[in-house]
Amino acid sequence: MKPMPLAVLGGSFDPVHNGHLRMAMEAALALDAPVALLPSGTPPHRNAPAASPGQRLAMIELALAGQVRVTIDPRELSRAGPNYTVDTLRELRAEIGPERPLVLLIGSDQFALLDTWHRWQSIFEYAHVGVLRRAGATATPSASVTEHVSTRWAATALDLAARPAGCTVHIHTTLLDISASRIRNDLAAGRSPRWLLPEPVLDYIREHRLYASGF
Repeated sequence: MKPMPLAVLGGSFDPVHNGHLRMAMEAALALDAPVALLPSGTPPHRNAPAASPGQRLAMIELALAGQVRVTIDPRELSRAGPNYTVDTLRELRAEIGPERPLVLLIGSDQFALLDTWHRWQSIFEYAHVGVLRRAGATATPSASVTEHVSTRWAATALDLAARPAGCTVHIHTTLLDISASRIRNDLAAGRSPRWLLPEPVLDYIREHRLYASGF
């Protein structure tokens, strides 16, 4: 019997919200596989998160309480220096062995700019890439990304279980137009972001006065 795939969804999760959670759950169902949220430490492409690594981890733990299909992989939070996805995938591949399928889940907007990532072509040596549709994202992949993946497309997400790495597939998810930046802006302006993120996460933000929350 072939081993069950493992999927990872990276991000700053600053804070984790219902859009993240819905994408992760729907990807888990599409792949018939567990999905691990992979909070970034020091992201190379953007400003440092406003919440500390410990605070972001605590919020994810609250959001996932009682979940089985979606879990947390905190390894990048303790890694010094910039975190590159290819390094994490290489590390995961060494841990799970050469046969188990590994899937990197990314939004379609990120996929369009994949050739700006560190050693991006090597990602396919370690993992498949599952491209998640995101609300409002209409970016077209660059010519180099289009060419590199032209022969890698799988018909369905379940097809990724047939080999350990190297393929690309579209995974359609519910389009929830929620962003962490919108939530942070609402909190800074004293507006409540209720219904955009789990209630325990909102309570944690209020308790720890994160993002200049004054609601």
